Amino acid sequence: MHHMSADMKACIDNCLGCYSECLSMAMNHCLELGGEHTKPAHFKLMMACAEICRTSAHFMLIGSEHHKHVCRECAEICARCADDCERIGDMQSCVEACRRCAESCSRMAA
Repeated sequence: MHHMSADMKACIDNCLGCYSECLSMAMNHCLELGGEHTKPAHFKLMMACAEICRTSAHFMLIGSEHHKHVCRECAEICARCADDCERIGDMQSCVEACRRCAESCSRMAA
């Protein structure tokens, strides 16, 4: 297997953590609360965030040189998702997971 930096390992963990957090929060917390939490723009953003996080982790795990492009996109979507979850409120664990992921993906994209 290719050598993996500590930064990349941390980024994979952050991506998988954010994937899990966004997906479970959307499917449980948001669906149960409804209202702002299930408006299409917000809900789609959470689904997009979960999927790009999973994809970023996958690209790094397989050692694809394209991970930088995917990580750049991931950082952008995570930052947007964090802001939207913060705006709606009562989603702090998601906000934190998204910010953590955005930060480590930005480093990977550099």
